[in-house]
Amino acid sequence: MTTTETRLLTAEDLLQLYSKGVRGELIRGVLCETMPAGQRHGRIVTDLVIQLGNFVRAGQLGTLVASDSGVWLERDPDTVREPDIAFTSLQRLPLGEEIDGYAEVVPDLVVEVASPSDSRREVNDKAQMWLRHGVRLVWVVHPDTRTVDVHRPDDPVVVLGEDEALDGLDVLPGFTCPLVPVFGP
Repeated sequence: MTTTETRLLTAEDLLQLYSKGVRGELIRGVLCETMPAGQRHGRIVTDLVIQLGNFVRAGQLGTLVASDSGVWLERDPDTVREPDIAFTSLQRLPLGEEIDGYAEVVPDLVVEVASPSDSRREVNDKAQMWLRHGVRLVWVVHPDTRTVDVHRPDDPVVVLGEDEALDGLDVLPGFTCPLVPVFGP
């Protein structure tokens, strides 16, 4: 009988790999490589970043980041996840506070845009993981069905159709964004 022991990676290892062109997340020390998700995915992320960014910046409400920023959720073994978009309020992260490496502050809002290879279950599990770590609102965008699943702690998932609008609820009060332009023609 032969056994091989896999060396678990750390958040620092992940940063070094990224500088060498390896892109991915750490799940309890195991590298899960990610690939570019395509033009439609990138366009949706960009549109939502613009909408959220304009709102957040105008009110100086907190920090908004997009892919590649990383959030360090667990240590020993390390878990570093990479949301497509994350908003962190002033209450959790003061404006102007620069973070080298991965944020150890859990965002208030996470947006995940499902990639063509993602199953609905996979992105639902990821949304639930974010909620377990203290995220207050998760939007999972499904380009193929032109829907958004809205996840909140202790609430059932609400599914929005393309003719509806995102709502910042108590995380970003006053923010709304119609979905038709986000999904495009």
